[in-house]
Amino acid sequence: EKDPDIEVVATAVDGRFALAKAEKHRPDVITLDMDMPGMDGLTTLRHLVTDFGIPVVIVSSLTDKGVELTMKAFELGAVEAVAKPRDAISINIREIAEELIRKVLAASLSSPSKLFLEPGPSAPEEPEGPVAKKELTGRFADFVTVIGVSTGGPNALTQMLPGLPADLPAGVLVVQHMPPGFTGVFAARLNKICSLKVSEAKDGDPVLPGRVLVAPGDAHMKVKKTPFGSIVVLNSRPPVNGHRPSADVLFGSAALEYGPNALGVIMTGMGDDGAEGMGEIKKAGGRTIAQDEKSSVVFGMPKAAIKRGYADRVLPLDEMAAAITEEARRNCCDRAAEAS
Repeated sequence: EKDPDIEVVATAVDGRFALAKAEKHRPDVITLDMDMPGMDGLTTLRHLVTDFGIPVVIVSSLTDKGVELTMKAFELGAVEAVAKPRDAISINIREIAEELIRKVLAASLSSPSKLFLEPGPSAPEEPEGPVAKKELTGRFADFVTVIGVSTGGPNALTQMLPGLPADLPAGVLVVQHMPPGFTGVFAARLNKICSLKVSEAKDGDPVLPGRVLVAPGDAHMKVKKTPFGSIVVLNSRPPVNGHRPSADVLFGSAALEYGPNALGVIMTGMGDDGAEGMGEIKKAGGRTIAQDEKSSVVFGMPKAAIKRGYADRVLPLDEMAAAITEEARRNCCDRAAEAS
């Protein structure tokens, strides 16, 4: 309630009370802990989303169990997540105050029903046991796709990334606004459903065709060309646009290092992170794509880029994977023609 746009209308000690108070007060947003007595957090979430259509922000511990439950909560329709301080009953709660306020406001603008649009083409199911992902190793990526996404992003990426083919002639770098401790598990879950190899980025990781690197929570990610090939560089410099990682930081580095061989993609999210970086990619001769309003859970980030004239194409979520593939293959063919 320190924010003038937020009024707390009720609190509840467990899931059953939460459902009763949700029906009575019909709030714009509910913050939900996963660890509750009686009705558990996931069951409560199912009812809040399906019965009431209320946007939910998960407030979760950073334990292995808490992170895994939060990933399942995204699949069920949660729109945002905030990590609890390890000692939540102390003054450390102030650590998350600004983030919680920002994400509650973002959730208030969201459309949870858009989390469950029909996905694009999916990768085939993996057989039991360890599987070697197809990865175009042996050379570094000559073309890079950089993606910035926030509120609604876990579901949007889960629907879009499986549509990218295993032989995509591009490295893919993703900034998803997510608390530290969550991105590694999220990347691992994506890896199970994608043809491309997906992992949380580590400092110095090579940028390879057929590989997706997700920026770790609380670290900026840049791409940098070296005499030995392109790598990602992580740093802990101050947040940009209120975020670390920031899409603007990643996009700006892609424009600088790759120029016309970069594709910038902005997806659902609140605010304007990535908009100016997309402008830098466009100015450097690269291509740009923004998600359309109809399929965005929150249209803030794509809208900012579109309004500033930085989006070459505006597409629904279910067409984005095909467009990314088309741009990558076209660039590959153009470079081959120039070389010959």
